[in-house]
Amino acid sequence: MPDIVNYLKNNLATGFIGRELHYLPVASSTQDVARDLAEKGAPEGTAVIAGRQQSGRGRLGRTWLSPEGGLATSVVLRPAMPAVHLLPAISALAVLRTVRGLGIGAGIKWPNDVLINGRKVCGILIEHGLAGGIVSYSIIGIGININFDTGLYPEIAGFATSLSLQLGYELPVGRVALSVYTELEALYLQAEKPAAIISEWAASMDTLGRRVKVQSGNSTVEGVAETISGSGHLLLRMDDGSLQEILAGDVSPMPGSGQ
Repeated sequence: MPDIVNYLKNNLATGFIGRELHYLPVASSTQDVARDLAEKGAPEGTAVIAGRQQSGRGRLGRTWLSPEGGLATSVVLRPAMPAVHLLPAISALAVLRTVRGLGIGAGIKWPNDVLINGRKVCGILIEHGLAGGIVSYSIIGIGININFDTGLYPEIAGFATSLSLQLGYELPVGRVALSVYTELEALYLQAEKPAAIISEWAASMDTLGRRVKVQSGNSTVEGVAETISGSGHLLLRMDDGSLQEILAGDVSPMPGSGQ
């Protein structure tokens, strides 16, 4: 049995997240495996971990590099509709709390990238299964760079980092997974208090207060990222003084606006 599975089985104290655990040394994508399990009725909290992914993916159709030494995991949830819009905040905060718990300063780039000194350490992808127009399950995919040198991979060297690079030593991947699952469950169980989750999410966000460019499909807008709406959308103050609500897109800071 892999070390990470042993570690989690011996230390996990969650009520449901990670209690049913599927480990694959290699997977095309943990999202695909988790979706198949969800479609077959897997209970809420079912988690999939891969030692490495061959076709990991991130938001907006991007590829997510997943070599050995990272955490690639997907968790099946079956949220009530009011909680669905909170999943980006819940997942980002679970990882952020984990990273900060290691003594590393970090922040969030809207909606759920986790950054250390402006460099990406974690990407999160949330996908939903629909039945009759209603969300029947959600899958939270989390990829964390833990024990590898991102500088050795040209496709991410310019913008990514890892926990081991920040700490100067390697971490047990199971320890990181344990914290993420624990924090994810705690936040998920607080979904009936959305204001507190949105408030912590916004307070942890590097994006706010900066002039940014937002690209969504073929559309690009610029403005000052002002706040987060109660629905989790980014509110952009445009140059004419109006507010534009951004539902989805890729946010990048403009030169001179900070990280």
